[in-house]
Amino acid sequence: MKGENEFMNRGVSACATCDGFFFKNTDVLVVGGGDTAMEEANYLSKMCSSVTVVHRRDSLRASKIMQERALNNPKIRFVWDSAIEEIIGDAKGVKGAVVKNLKTGATTTLEAKGVFVAIGHQPTTDLFKDTLKLQANGYLWVQPGTTKTSVEGVFAAGDVADSTYRQAITAAGTGCAAAIEAERWMTEHGI
Repeated sequence: MKGENEFMNRGVSACATCDGFFFKNTDVLVVGGGDTAMEEANYLSKMCSSVTVVHRRDSLRASKIMQERALNNPKIRFVWDSAIEEIIGDAKGVKGAVVKNLKTGATTTLEAKGVFVAIGHQPTTDLFKDTLKLQANGYLWVQPGTTKTSVEGVFAAGDVADSTYRQAITAAGTGCAAAIEAERWMTEHGI
């Protein structure tokens, strides 16, 4: 959406647990309607003044339990059948977003200090689909408790292998583990 790149890390975020505390006692927007969006909205509601979920449909795709938590949370409101057209702000950061109703075409400006994009994750693993084993969700399969893939001597870490946390810190940690495992494998094989 227009303004997303411009305001990334200056009000636009993809991680409520990473950046939520920057928005304590402010109004924020969450974009999405799946489990990720509902998890982010509920988390943010603990510290933000209000959380507005902007969703392109008239119902959520999230699991029933996640829907119930968000729909019953008094600090979360929903803007249905809508999409953010533009994130607006100034040199200090995000000020809000222009939201378009996809059924009526009407636009409105919502004030907010933060916009959390929570529209899910799709790992970039197509490159490996004919070489390495993939999980049903598209992430690379790794042997539990390791970074070993289905191919001897190939290790995976980070966003292509972590379908649970999808965080920079876990990517860095597993990246270090993969490097250690690769070094050990090379030593064992005289490389």
